Amino acid sequence: MNKTDMNLQSICMQTCNIARSAGEFIRGEIPKLKAADIQSKGLHNFVTYVDTEAEKRIIKDLESLLPDAGFIAEENSIEKKGDEYCWVVDPLDGTTNFIHGIPCFSIAIALMKHQEVILGVVYEINKDECFYAWKGGGAWLNGEPIRVSAAPSLGDSLLATGFPYYDYSLIEPYLRLFTWCLEHTHGVRRIGSAAADLAYVACGRFEAFFEYSLSPWDVAAGSLIVQEAGGKVTDFSGNGNYIFGREIVAGNQGVFDELLYKVKEVFINH
Repeated sequence: MNKTDMNLQSICMQTCNIARSAGEFIRGEIPKLKAADIQSKGLHNFVTYVDTEAEKRIIKDLESLLPDAGFIAEENSIEKKGDEYCWVVDPLDGTTNFIHGIPCFSIAIALMKHQEVILGVVYEINKDECFYAWKGGGAWLNGEPIRVSAAPSLGDSLLATGFPYYDYSLIEPYLRLFTWCLEHTHGVRRIGSAAADLAYVACGRFEAFFEYSLSPWDVAAGSLIVQEAGGKVTDFSGNGNYIFGREIVAGNQGVFDELLYKVKEVFINH
């Protein structure tokens, strides 16, 4: 075991502090944001100076923590490859919520060792909730351990998803699955931050989450938190390509297989 592995818990706690610091900056900018500050990166895909400045602050602090690590960051404020370790950073997951004043947006930071996520932090800024996990260390929320819910079936479940906002290539099967879920669960919520969706699965607020057309920074941190909280995570085929494969299903033990079966039926076998 190398030095980084031995100090993974410590690195995780320091990462939580980095996320909280960036969150404090973002909270302070909420009343200052003007329409002129909002830029478009593509169809329905927005960015503000708050995203880019928060990312720069996070990266600066993470570089001090692990100087040799590389970065995959949403706003591309750094191009740096690491031989062994790589940070995956979303400085503001839920920018559309942020610019409209809707209170659910988060910071997501993950650390990967080669192709495996070994640390994840999701900080939901509005409720001051920091969800975090390190490999083999369980999942936590503000210092308290968390677990996925014990709901035994989809009929007992509340689900989360994200509506496609620029990639409509799978919209027809997606809407079929969405309709089926509405008819067979307690309901489906779309809160606008995939990182928060996954964190909420980890602590039992949602039983499961599914979405396509996602990026690594949307899911890397939350996927580990779900697994360390006792849940399951795969891509739509039931395999492990959910970090870079742009699709994810996550859920508790009772619900996951039932949902994955329906996802496969709709997306894979349609």
